Amino acid sequence: MGKSAPSAPDPKKTAAMQTASNISTAQAQQMINMVNQVGPWGSTTYSPTGSTQFTDAFGKTHTIPTYTQTTSYSPEQQGIFDRTTEAQTNLADLAVQQSDFMKDYLAKPFEFNNQDAADWAYDLASSRILPQQQQATEGLRSQLINSGLRPGTAAYEREMTRIGQNQSDQMNQLMLQGRGQAFNEAMATRAQPINEISALLSGSQIQSPSAGYVGTPSSQVAGVDYTGLVNQKYQADMANYQAGMGGIFGLAGGLLGAAGAAGGFGKLF
Repeated sequence: MGKSAPSAPDPKKTAAMQTASNISTAQAQQMINMVNQVGPWGSTTYSPTGSTQFTDAFGKTHTIPTYTQTTSYSPEQQGIFDRTTEAQTNLADLAVQQSDFMKDYLAKPFEFNNQDAADWAYDLASSRILPQQQQATEGLRSQLINSGLRPGTAAYEREMTRIGQNQSDQMNQLMLQGRGQAFNEAMATRAQPINEISALLSGSQIQSPSAGYVGTPSSQVAGVDYTGLVNQKYQADMANYQAGMGGIFGLAGGLLGAAGAAGGFGKLF
């Protein structure tokens, strides 16, 4: 009886073996990458801490080791970190206190009195601009009279009206600028406590202790192509089988040809 043809690989079994090979490769790669580090700022170490169970798509359970990464400061850096943390805690406590104050502070609506701003601007003008305007008015009056223009004449009244309007515009502009400045100062005063608590909250944020440490090296380990190897072996076995079957058929054909030339199988045998 001739040799039977090789059986095709079981896809489920092949895939399960490929999964197991991939998991083994991943575990080896993880252990290669977990390199302990020691530097001027401190150290980073890895230590096994147990294992976890993983069930693949084929129902096979795999045990995978687990590790813990520990980062430690040098004594000097640890001291700096402790003091910085203490300062951040103090800032956080101040922020809590300020937040209690802000409840009542923000409950009161912002108020701005336009009349107060106008009075402030007028008081500012009274000491400097009003005397200057008065001096300018007197100067124009003297100039007009010396030029022959008397009070009551059209030209005289026109010139006096012009300087009066200019001085009024000057005062209005001062009032507007003064109001804008007063409004900005009032807004700044209103926002000051808010800015302070924002600064306190920003200063109390937790900082990452990873500064100064090099990232974990990464080594790529190529996995074994188990599926490809199984398929290659099957193709090779099939080629050998077909070659063997070709030899048998060739021998049988040769025997039949010889028998025909001799006049039958009886004469051949």
